[in-house]
Amino acid sequence: MADARFRLRVLALLTVVAVAGGVAVPGTAQDAPAPTAASTPRRLDLYRGLGSWTDIYDVVTYEQPVAAIARMHDKGVRTVYIETANYRINRKIFRPKKVARMIHAAHRRGMKVVAWYLPGFDDLDRDYRRAMAAIRFTTPRGHRFDAFALDIEATVVRDISVRNRRMRVLSRRLREAVGRRYPLGAIVPEAGALYWPDFPYATVDRYYDVFLPMAYFTFRTSGPEGVRRFTRRNIRAIRRATGDPDVPIHIIGGVAGDASPREVAAFVGATLDAAPLGASLYEFETTTDAQWRRLAPLNRLTATGTR
Repeated sequence: MADARFRLRVLALLTVVAVAGGVAVPGTAQDAPAPTAASTPRRLDLYRGLGSWTDIYDVVTYEQPVAAIARMHDKGVRTVYIETANYRINRKIFRPKKVARMIHAAHRRGMKVVAWYLPGFDDLDRDYRRAMAAIRFTTPRGHRFDAFALDIEATVVRDISVRNRRMRVLSRRLREAVGRRYPLGAIVPEAGALYWPDFPYATVDRYYDVFLPMAYFTFRTSGPEGVRRFTRRNIRAIRRATGDPDVPIHIIGGVAGDASPREVAAFVGATLDAAPLGASLYEFETTTDAQWRRLAPLNRLTATGTR
């Protein structure tokens, strides 16, 4: 999702766009103990239904974090995805006091919060430290993120084979650090992405619980029928590449500021037909009231993709 807006500007300019040991229990320090085997499949519920995204460029959200979370809740958002840092900035956690307030406000309303970080893959130790800083982040009240997702898309490492290898190494290190029960998400390129050809979805599937494809229809097509085809194609591609028709997927649709209400409705309809785990648009500050009304049915998504 790149440190999101930077990537979106670059993609628009270049048209290099896509085609197609363990950690403490998430939530609060006083939460229930780690899930038993019988309850483990429910750990992915936090990726289910309607989500919303924030990044480090969301000035209004960071200035009014509690109000932003309240608005998301009013619009039916179940899970908030918060960018904690990226490889370009010299911080482990961007504005940690504001992040803490967002986590508190979300948990108070029964919402879940997922941290996401954009690695460059040019310095794996840095990327690992910053990812783990998000996973281990604890607010003054003892709250934590409920899960973590790695934003796999940076092209700093130009050689695809080297990039794939480093992505695999970082992913393995993260999985070993958090254990098998921690709900890791992989934010991945859309199917057939030009900036990451032959993306190794099957390899990613070994380390992550949920795919969050950046299926930005606003870059690749227009009109309701084009959006429907594009959305279905991205979900099918991951299921085919992993060989798992029930692989957990939370699909990220177009950039809200560039999507018409009719296109959003088409995205929602195609998503409900394909029945992944959940879905969202990118991102919160540019999503309009008309779009929120069309996104609301995504909370009808139910029990597919539970591992």
